[in-house]
Amino acid sequence: MATSSSPITQVSQTPAHVTLHQPQLLTRLLLDLRGKRYEVDRETIMNLPESVLLCLFPNGLVLSRQSAALDGGDEDEEDVYAVDFDPDCFQFVLSFFRNASEAFYGTATSPGLFSAQQHLLEAPPNDFSNPPPSQNPLISKQAIIVLREELEYFSIPPKDGSVKIDQNGIAGEALANIKRRCGDYLMEKKSIFTALQRNVNKENNVAEQHLIDMLCMSGFDREDEWGFRALEPSRCCISSIALVLLKTGITHHSGGDKAAEVDYPQMATAQKLLLFWRKPARKCWWDGLDIELPPSDDDGNRIIKLWARRVWTLELSLV
Repeated sequence: MATSSSPITQVSQTPAHVTLHQPQLLTRLLLDLRGKRYEVDRETIMNLPESVLLCLFPNGLVLSRQSAALDGGDEDEEDVYAVDFDPDCFQFVLSFFRNASEAFYGTATSPGLFSAQQHLLEAPPNDFSNPPPSQNPLISKQAIIVLREELEYFSIPPKDGSVKIDQNGIAGEALANIKRRCGDYLMEKKSIFTALQRNVNKENNVAEQHLIDMLCMSGFDREDEWGFRALEPSRCCISSIALVLLKTGITHHSGGDKAAEVDYPQMATAQKLLLFWRKPARKCWWDGLDIELPPSDDDGNRIIKLWARRVWTLELSLV
């Protein structure tokens, strides 16, 4: 009998007598973040931004008991995933997403914003609503803008011979001290848009100015600071993250006397951010400054050339 060339018949040739062991699907994960243990359910993990998940699980996230299924291990023993990620940053993201979800969907004791705007989904489409309200996820879900920055910095000391490296290229204590002080200097620069605005002014980059304007129209303020900012251990790197609720233009009136309304021009602006839903976008640029470090115990003031490589990741999450 001739074999069909249809791809449907070529999926599997497994004999009928072979029983495949289906891995147990996990309902929760035990995470060890740099020595701090977290127990997180699967739904919470899957609601996290794609860019954060990539940092948590750079080799991919497995939500099934693969090890026990393959090696015959104890299925009652729970796997612990060791994750190289700042536990305080993880807690910051979890808390923000939980609070945003409760405010939108409500709790067991109080209704959320969604209950007061469900009628918007039933509104007929007009010239300003595109897509129609029934197909607009910004009405039925809570939208959160996720902005992350990875900042690697490089300190170039003055050429006076006082700061050296050894024959193996390892920094001496004087250079290590300068690196630490440069890290402390950058940690104090918490404003989100200062460095990017400086780059805009330097190169007259219209696209970067448009990015700042769009973010500030969608929920950020020009004077906003990073929600979380920390030095990475044993690295000249600072990780920062800012989370804000997307400004959709939906207005809720206090007292419940008047139904929720939509500012359609603002909604149109918000819909532009849907381009970044599940599709994180990255931007990288170099930033160079001459800074004067304050005096320390072992030397006086120093003028240091400080280079920073900044990588921004922008994403929209729908909860």
